[in-house]
Amino acid sequence: MTRTPLPDDRLDLRGVKCPANSARALVRLEGLDAGAVLEIVLDDGEPVETVPAALADEGHVVIDRRRDGATWTLLVRAGG
Repeated sequence: MTRTPLPDDRLDLRGVKCPANSARALVRLEGLDAGAVLEIVLDDGEPVETVPAALADEGHVVIDRRRDGATWTLLVRAGG
């Protein structure tokens, strides 16, 4: 059984509209070492549909995605 890694940093983007949420997540990931894990909290709807794709386009990997009511929590491994 694979364990979910603990995050190295956390970013709460609830209430942040697209595309600002993707931009903020990318800036935070750029500040992390390659392989570090960032926990990102997003609103349901457009943010959870667009942010993961934007992160993947820049070489980061979504390693876990969990829904909690009207929000989502992503664990993203920083590329590098």
